[in-house]
Parts: sequence; structure tokens; C-alpha cells
Amino acid sequence: MQTVIVSLLVCLLANPSSVQKESKSDPCSNVSSQSEMTICWRKEYKAADTRLNLVYRQLVSMLGEEEKLELKKAQTAWLKYRDANCEFAANQYKGGSMRPMIYAICLAEMSDNRTSELKSQITDRNL
Repeated sequence: MQTVIVSLLVCLLANPSSVQKESKSDPCSNVSSQSEMTICWRKEYKAADTRLNLVYRQLVSMLGEEEKLELKKAQTAWLKYRDANCEFAANQYKGGSMRPMIYAICLAEMSDNRTSELKSQITDRNL
């Protein structure tokens, strides 16, 4: 029994995103064609980007000038990483009709994760 529990924990720790993905519902599950799914996920990404920008501006408003510069530098680097990472993930489907959707899903998920990170920074500064 103990071996089963340890094995389960190892699997969960090795891939924590799989637990999160299972708990989230697919906002685009009600569409039927590939083009509709791509359009839906692009909208999801735009909404995630809007949330990210809102939280980013909220954090900026709490910072002094030096910290604002540090955050801007970090955010610029993160944006480059996000875009490059999503290009890489989507290029697995290069030439296929799924590629734009995979790219948009990646952008949305990474933007939501970054929003959570910035919210944590806001919470930590309010303690």
C-alpha cells in the first residue's frame, strides 16, 4: 500500500500541471470545427492577456521607481520566453490546422500562470 501511495505522489509531483488541467474545464468544448476552436482559444488568450495586463498595472502602482524598472525588465524577459515557448510547443503541429489553436492555448495558459505569479507578488506586498 505504501508503495502505491509513493508511486502516486511521484507521478503527481513529476507532472503537477496534469492535475491542474483536469480541474479546469475546457472553455472551448462547445465548438465543433477546428476553425471555431482556434477562434475560441484566441479569445481565451486575449481575455487572459487582458487579466495579466490589469494585474501587472496593479503591481506597478505599488512599486517604487527602481522596482518598476526591475519588474519591467522581468516582464519583458518573461514575454519573450512565453512567446518562444509557445512557438516551440505549437511547431510540433507545424503545417497543420491545429497549430494556431495550440499556440493560442499555450499563450492563454502561460498568461494565466503569470497572472497568478503577479497576484502573489501583490499579496506578499500587502502583508
